[in-house]
Amino acid sequence: MPMIQKRTLKDGSARWKAVIRRKGVPKRSRTFRTRAQAAAWAKRAEVRILDGRAPADPGEERRTVNDVIDEYMQRVLPGFGPRDRRKRLTHLKWWSDRLGEVRLVTLRRAMVGDALRALERGESPSGKPAAAATRNRYLATLRHAFSFAMKDLEWIPTNPLSRMGTREPRGRVRFLEEPERDRLLEACRESRSSRLYPIVLLAIATGARQGELLGLRWRDIDFERGVAVLHHTKNRERRAVPLEGEALSVLKELAQVRRIDSDRVFANGKGRVTFPRQAWTKALEGAELENFRFHDLRHTAASYLAMSGATLAEIAELSAGGLRCV
Repeated sequence: MPMIQKRTLKDGSARWKAVIRRKGVPKRSRTFRTRAQAAAWAKRAEVRILDGRAPADPGEERRTVNDVIDEYMQRVLPGFGPRDRRKRLTHLKWWSDRLGEVRLVTLRRAMVGDALRALERGESPSGKPAAAATRNRYLATLRHAFSFAMKDLEWIPTNPLSRMGTREPRGRVRFLEEPERDRLLEACRESRSSRLYPIVLLAIATGARQGELLGLRWRDIDFERGVAVLHHTKNRERRAVPLEGEALSVLKELAQVRRIDSDRVFANGKGRVTFPRQAWTKALEGAELENFRFHDLRHTAASYLAMSGATLAEIAELSAGGLRCV
């Protein structure tokens, strides 16, 4: 049975030391700020000893945040998509510079809080003050790395960053009134880019994100059922969205003049899939729309759904990106 010892420091605070002694295995001990943490570590360590997985390396007490980051980068990071991987790599390199040499046994939430405040002051890769949402993304990456260290590596008994975060201000919400929508669609129809109108129309009709639409392939569209399958979703779950009326008709027209050298629905003249940003900006100017972004078309889709009498569950389903494929 592990032994838990309490020690009172000069300032009156307590520390809890977990000690494990078993025949044939070097004595193992670790000190924590709470009894619960000490008991959790002792339980995990004892299970590893019984399973024959107890490390004989007494140097494990010297493991650092960099050790966690290195293991995470080698074993977990490759499983993410390119874009997500680049973002997480930026976060991890920043944390490595800030806290990399800190030993796991001495890491405190206050240290992480100080680092987040440095981000807020502008000590970030971009050199600009990081908003609350950005700071939470940095924290989420490090939290996931520590979760990996706890569950997979079993280097720590608990995740010290759990339930830690920065309160974010309420998000900006902008959606198109009916006259604005009509002006925007008309400007998109008149655009020199033949892809702009279908992309904008589908965004309004389905609530799909820009990346989800650009990722569409012809094999993802079932014209008979009136359904498009989205693979490149934000949460990496395959989902489907319904296609009706003008949106379905426009896709059928595109299918008749599709490129034979590409299966991408919105490939440009060179066969590449890029968003027609210049045409989009010009269409916004022609429609006399200010303070409007492509992502706001999702808000527009949700608002139209609400006005049509949809339930909260249906609106939430749209906000998640569509109907989940079964």
